[in-house]
Parts: sequence; structure tokens; C-alpha cells
Amino acid sequence: MGALPTKSANHGFFKEWSREMGYVFGYFIADGCISIGKGRKKNPYTFSITSKDEKHLFKIRDILKSTHKISLKNGKRTNQAHQIQIRSSVMARDLIALGASERKTYNLSKIDVPKKYFWDFVRGFFDGDGSVYIYNVNGVPQIKSNFVCASKSFIENLNTRICFYLKIPAKSVHTRKPKDNKDMIQYSIDYYVNDSEKLALCMYKNSPSIHMDRKKAVFDRWSEIKKSTRKFTKRNYPSKVGWHLNQGVVS
Repeated sequence: MGALPTKSANHGFFKEWSREMGYVFGYFIADGCISIGKGRKKNPYTFSITSKDEKHLFKIRDILKSTHKISLKNGKRTNQAHQIQIRSSVMARDLIALGASERKTYNLSKIDVPKKYFWDFVRGFFDGDGSVYIYNVNGVPQIKSNFVCASKSFIENLNTRICFYLKIPAKSVHTRKPKDNKDMIQYSIDYYVNDSEKLALCMYKNSPSIHMDRKKAVFDRWSEIKKSTRKFTKRNYPSKVGWHLNQGVVS
């Protein structure tokens, strides 16, 4: 009987910045974690990413040159998600050196991303913890995109840098209070119409090799709506009013 195949991956993936590394790092900050196995003296760290989008995880696995299985995982409540887990002390330590940690959900702070790869990082984080909506306010189409994070210091720093590069005023960071004791406090930043368009242009410039198709499709749909609407008028409604009046789809 032959030897069992050994799982492989590019364990040095996070050692050097690249467009793909920036993207996967951003996605990891949103939907990944580092865990330490008790009783493991050798190679105790596990790098993992969880997502409801199984097809997207396969794309990430290909970039990581991994042969690890993508398995089904039960998410919160009745939701199901998929995950890839790679036991790799090298990956974990490189991520920690970059600013991640074992309990990064609450303890993230500023992460120094080189300007050259910043929008790849943002696109990865957006695909993990961002959303984009098209909706109508009094018959006028609108678009809104946002980022959500449980770490206030991280999202404040991200907001400052995004707005600086987009040349727009810094956005307010909103607090989302938990619905019950099981939920955590989250913080969000929102971009409307023109600012959403600028954000999309930066995230998808130079035809990136990886992005979440269903989210980019919303921005593409918005472009088509603007082309087909002869008289488009931007209307600045207060965020809460506009939000309650929307009749759109979420991605």
C-alpha cells in the first residue's frame, strides 16, 4: 500500500507583499483566525478562513497552492459556512508579525499595508466584511456600500486611509449595538453614491485576479443603471431615513 498523500500549501505566502497576498490578508482579517492547539509542541498553530461562499474559498485555496480540504462548518444559529484550515506555524507567525493575533476580532489596531497593495487589501476585507446595496428612495436609485468590524481602532484607521486616498471627508464610524447578549458590538462606515463609485474604481482597478463576483456584480449593475437613466439625481437623505425607505437587494 502506497503512502498517504501529504497536504501541501505555500507556507511562506505571507512573507512578501503582492497583490494576491494583500487580498488574502484582507480577507483573513475579515473572516479568518489563528488558533493554537493545546498539547501540540510541534507546529501548534492553525491558519483558517471561514466563508459562506464555498466557490470563493476554492479560489483562495488555489492562490495559497493548498491541497487542504474545504469542509462544511456550522455557523451561528442555523447558518452554514465552509472553511479551509491549514496547520502552519509559519503562516500564523507571519500573520502575527503583520498585525493579526489569535484574538484579532477585538484586538485589531492599525495594520501597515504598503500603498501599492492597499486597495487589494481593502477589496479582500470588503469581500469578507463589506456589503453593497442598490435601493430606491422616492423612485430614485441609490447605492450604498459599507464595512463592518468589531474592532473600532482598526476600522477608524482603515476609514481614515480610505477617505484620504479617495479625497473625500472622513466618514463617521457608527456603532451597531448587539441585538442580544450573544452578539458583539460592531462598528461600520458607510459610503453613498459618488463615494461608493470612487471606492469601486479603486478596489477593481487594474483588473484584479481575485474578487467576490456577486459583490462586484452589484457595482456593475449600478453602472448599467446610471447609463440607462437619462436624468440621474443624487439625493442626500439622512442615512437613517434613506435606509428605512430602501427597497433593494443586499450582497
